Amino acid sequence: MALLSPGLQQWPPLAGGVRRRRRACCSAIAVDSPSPLAGVSRIRWGSSKLQGPRSEMEDDLVLRSDAPAGFSFAAVFDGHAGFSSVEFLRDELYKECVIALDGGLLLTGKNFDAIKNALQKAFDAVDSKLLTRLESLGKEDDSGATATIMFVRNDSLIICHIGDSCVVLSRNGKAEVLTSPHRPYGNNRVSLEEVKRIRAAGGWIVDGRICGDISVSRAFGDIRFKRKKNEMLGKGVELGKWSQKFASRIKFKGDLVTSSPDIYQVELGTDAEFILLASDGLWDYMKSSEAVSFVRNQLREHGDVQRATEALARAALDQQSQDNVSILIADLGKTDWLNLPTQGPNVFLEISQAFATVGIVSLVIWMSSFLLI
Repeated sequence: MALLSPGLQQWPPLAGGVRRRRRACCSAIAVDSPSPLAGVSRIRWGSSKLQGPRSEMEDDLVLRSDAPAGFSFAAVFDGHAGFSSVEFLRDELYKECVIALDGGLLLTGKNFDAIKNALQKAFDAVDSKLLTRLESLGKEDDSGATATIMFVRNDSLIICHIGDSCVVLSRNGKAEVLTSPHRPYGNNRVSLEEVKRIRAAGGWIVDGRICGDISVSRAFGDIRFKRKKNEMLGKGVELGKWSQKFASRIKFKGDLVTSSPDIYQVELGTDAEFILLASDGLWDYMKSSEAVSFVRNQLREHGDVQRATEALARAALDQQSQDNVSILIADLGKTDWLNLPTQGPNVFLEISQAFATVGIVSLVIWMSSFLLI
């Protein structure tokens, strides 16, 4: 969730220590799909949503087994400042994507440029419709939502991503991070580019938040950072967030929060085991390598991807995640989990670590001998 204040191709804490009761949902919303968790082209799905200590559950999941060209469609939406944007997206985004993809026909070809252009068009169209809807409500609605969607087939993965959820692929047990979070803070390349874009549009960053308000830089909705930037500026003066003199110097040249997605295409070979898509409620408290190891251990124990997904969500909250947690896992059906050989130790790594330890101990003893003289 965006916290509010008080192969690979690419295209551009609980107060007082009291734990709230977790609210769980262990199946994704299936839109016109007769069997949301059934295997599709040998793919088996698991899904789980857990409400953390937040007062509201603003995450949602969508999983469809009937996407065109033999693909499945999966999405994680992470809402903020209300649930209305998520409600709109879970019904509209898939429809708009399929229309833009020419009914799915583009998915059958190998023209990635055509696919990315279509998905960019779909994201733009959906955000425009959402903003118009928010304006027409007759009441102030500052809600927004990040969105990470996937079209998954046994041999191919297409990702379209805005926000701070993340997709990780397990290849022979190694975690391969496929997306980058869109946040206005940090020293990584993506964050620095986001900060540069926001400042060029006339915005500013305070404590890692756009205008001191929101900590995610790409999302649907968030009308105050798009169509109502000047109203937001005036309201800030009224609330004493900044002075009138400061506001008079601000000249907006573009949207501060955008819905322009990063789009990726990944080939899934025989080494691809499973795909893990989750909201930042998982990734802010668990490393990608830890999550992959956890899921692999679960699957090797019982082979049930749904049980593994639920266990991972619980593990995130057990690590004191302060956010809601939403997870989708696609077991690609290429691994015989119950008969997977035990991974042997890395002998060379263990030997090098042993020599390093001996060296450090010897150095400490040598230095201590001088101190005793």
